[in-house]
Amino acid sequence: MKQMRISCWNVNGIRAVEKKGFLDWLRRESPDILCLQETKAQPGQLTPEIEQPPGYHGYWNFPERKGYNGVVTFTKEEPIEVENGLGIEKFDMEGRVITAKYPRFTLFNVYFPNGKMSEERLKYKMDFYDAFLDFVGPLRDKGEKLVVCGDFNTAHKEIDLARPRENEDVSGFLPIERAWMDEFVAHGFVDTFRHFTEEPHHYTWWSFRTRARERNIGWRLDYIFVTENLLGSLIEASIRPEVMGSDHCPVDIRLSI
Repeated sequence: MKQMRISCWNVNGIRAVEKKGFLDWLRRESPDILCLQETKAQPGQLTPEIEQPPGYHGYWNFPERKGYNGVVTFTKEEPIEVENGLGIEKFDMEGRVITAKYPRFTLFNVYFPNGKMSEERLKYKMDFYDAFLDFVGPLRDKGEKLVVCGDFNTAHKEIDLARPRENEDVSGFLPIERAWMDEFVAHGFVDTFRHFTEEPHHYTWWSFRTRARERNIGWRLDYIFVTENLLGSLIEASIRPEVMGSDHCPVDIRLSI
């Protein structure tokens, strides 16, 4: 049995965090797998060190629209198989999903849509949520071991944001979004961070405005879920608010595999 560390981070622009010491951080931290969201990059815009960091295989899902969305999975162990998207054009054009299959589990790196811009985008987000559950549900039903990580763009419960009452009518904390999170959990997916603690004041995103991070007025939007059949391998889960460079911070789990 060996330990494996999986890290997940919405970097809000990978070229921006590269200028803020990302590669030094990656060398120091050295996770076995690192899943990044909101890379905001296109082929040809990346330095070789970022595209394939030393010691890692890099698998990218580039969005069609420049400066928008995108995910990448950096992994020390080469997966058996890697697939981009959900097989649905209106979602896949935005570069939101990478599936990496390993001998011991399958890992989904997902940047879920933000619904704040309009009613149309909220509907898009809810449709994406349902399509994703349709995508992973049959795998869970077959007994596969699954890890789902990414920016879900929803705070699940009142404990998961600093000001729940003021945000009841804001996308990211709407009843319909939270109900989908309930449904996801009911399908056998476990919130790894909440598996270990029910303490409040743990957040992963803070607005750049009004010194929200300094005052810890945040939201927990970034999660790593595992199927129940992986709980026996789950050693720890953590949130890393001390890691700067984005308006989000990384989240981690450690598995004994």
